[in-house]
Amino acid sequence: MLYRADRVGKPQSVFPTREISQDDGWCDTPGDDKYNQFVKLPHKSHSENLWRNDEIYDIVVVLGFNDSPPISGAGSAIFMHIAHPDYSTTDGCIALNKQDLISIILRIEKEGLIFVG
Repeated sequence: MLYRADRVGKPQSVFPTREISQDDGWCDTPGDDKYNQFVKLPHKSHSENLWRNDEIYDIVVVLGFNDSPPISGAGSAIFMHIAHPDYSTTDGCIALNKQDLISIILRIEKEGLIFVG
């Protein structure tokens, strides 16, 4: 799980956590050797910046979609994160209001899984 320590406290969770820094990204370029993986910016190919001006990536649960191993072009950066205030659609992620996201994170037990269906 990733989080912005300058905006939220370290979430209580069984997930391993990592603070997001200004040079953190997620590679979303098919064919790149770091496709669908955490990267440091700048990266040689297009990567989503995890440090955002809005709050949607203040808490990010990495869902493990297409990551073992990543298949180029099969989807990247699929997260569970905070929704936009207007609940606009995402590009494949699960977006929840902040309190609901925190509530779910607190309820997941060790070795728990999040199933998306």
